Amino acid sequence: MDGFRRAEQKPLKNRDGGYHLTTRPAIHGDNRHYDLQAANVKTANTALARELKGRHLQMIAFGGSIGTGLFVASGSALYKGGPASLLLSYILIGAMQYCTMQALAELCVLFPIAGSFSAFSTRFLDPSWGFAMGWNYCLQWLFTLPLEILAGALTISYWNESLPKAVFVTIFLLAIVAINLFGVKAYGEAEFVFSIIKVTAVIGFILLGIVINIGGQPDSGYIGGLYWHNPGAFNNGFKGFCTVLVTSAFSFTGTELIGLAAAETANPRKSLPSAIKQVFWRITIFYVVALMLVGLLVPSDEPRLVGGESTADASASPFVIAIESAGTTILPSVMNAVILIAVISVGNSAVFGSSRTLAALAEQSHAPKIFAYIDKQGRPLVAILFASCLGLLAYLADLHTHEAIFNWLLSISSLATLFTWGSICLCHIRFRQAWAFTSRSLSQLPFRSNVGIWGSYLGVIGYLLVIISQIWVAVSPIPSPDQDTSTSGRVQTFFLKVMAIPIIFIFYICHKIWFRTKFVRVDEMDVETGRRYFRVHISPEDEREERRKWPMWKRVYQFLC
Repeated sequence: MDGFRRAEQKPLKNRDGGYHLTTRPAIHGDNRHYDLQAANVKTANTALARELKGRHLQMIAFGGSIGTGLFVASGSALYKGGPASLLLSYILIGAMQYCTMQALAELCVLFPIAGSFSAFSTRFLDPSWGFAMGWNYCLQWLFTLPLEILAGALTISYWNESLPKAVFVTIFLLAIVAINLFGVKAYGEAEFVFSIIKVTAVIGFILLGIVINIGGQPDSGYIGGLYWHNPGAFNNGFKGFCTVLVTSAFSFTGTELIGLAAAETANPRKSLPSAIKQVFWRITIFYVVALMLVGLLVPSDEPRLVGGESTADASASPFVIAIESAGTTILPSVMNAVILIAVISVGNSAVFGSSRTLAALAEQSHAPKIFAYIDKQGRPLVAILFASCLGLLAYLADLHTHEAIFNWLLSISSLATLFTWGSICLCHIRFRQAWAFTSRSLSQLPFRSNVGIWGSYLGVIGYLLVIISQIWVAVSPIPSPDQDTSTSGRVQTFFLKVMAIPIIFIFYICHKIWFRTKFVRVDEMDVETGRRYFRVHISPEDEREERRKWPMWKRVYQFLC
């Protein structure tokens, strides 16, 4: 029981050797004041255990975000946009994701602090925006947990629909809570195993998909690009493409967890860059190649793609449909088992992401102090228990109205990821400005983004355009047979798609009014507190000259990987 006691408080230190409370502004009768320096110092001196190794981070990067977004939601995206829209949207979001992860790696290797990107928003942008982004990200994972548990229960129904879902909700929830209560090392080991299974399954599907495409289905011969001509490569034109964009972004959710894990990594400088380099291969192999095969094997007008009970129903998975159409009997069950493991994995990540963000919010005075409780084993215990309690919402699975309830919960986090990624890119841009202001060179950074500051600009602009396109699709959605065309139905559809936007700005404006925070100026940015590496090896001129002599293929490989 001693391990559950609060960890000993570390002395709060910054680069100057100590921390002193900043002077409150002299405003008569007003005690509302946000101490930005205190927030920076507390997130830099967290008591979280640093037990994650390089192999944990690599597998989290390689397969950590593979879940219902790829396996299930891609089905409705194929139905609405067609195979060409599906492929192009994943390539586009993947390119922006690559830029974002490069920016995140540069920040996290230098500042492996608690809260990661939400803390960076507080430090480099505006404390009120950090508050909004932190709660935005926390709510996203809090509501993802019951959705993934529900997806697991629905996946079991594939084999036997008569089994009560509540039994499996209990089993999955207890398993997820147990993994997280055993500490960050148990989370890392569990994700290591889960990711190996998911990676193996996707590679196996790619090989099987090639065989099915060439060999054909039992009632037909060679398939090739048949479904790209009939029913066609694009559905619903440009609007169909815009609809698919958000689904693509949802599929990539979880890649940023590497940033949160940086605060619990034994050697971030060594482990993080090698893990980030896996992002290119994950985008290329798991998303682009796998979904290209899905588009070749499953026609976009296949009714089963939108025939699931909910957005988490694995029976609507295009991966399962592709294998079933080939006439195999055992492999669809194998694929469903993989989807089951994937949803448990994402549920596991949901508790990790929400609890770490909630603990960091509390340390920054953005949430009740009780959530900052970290025990002697380095676990944010209260935050883990709170996040786990939200998983109880999955018991609504046996209600007939559960789909409507979870649709509203999901709407709160539908665009949350885009705001998070956009904020990471903005933080990177602002950090580079502050770094240059202090007369430091880029060669002093322990890790530098391959795409530089222009990649972050591309990310910000790209995510903004995706959000605008989602608003357009919400105002004028693609018609569907079961769509409610009444005024109330159209209003409901609109808010289901854009609910995250007003929630984020309500958080931001309320915090802004209460604390009267200001946009952090370049000369006020703290690039010292929490900085892990002060002595960085600078390549000599002969080494740089040698790199310039590399052949083009080697330069491209080094840039991407």
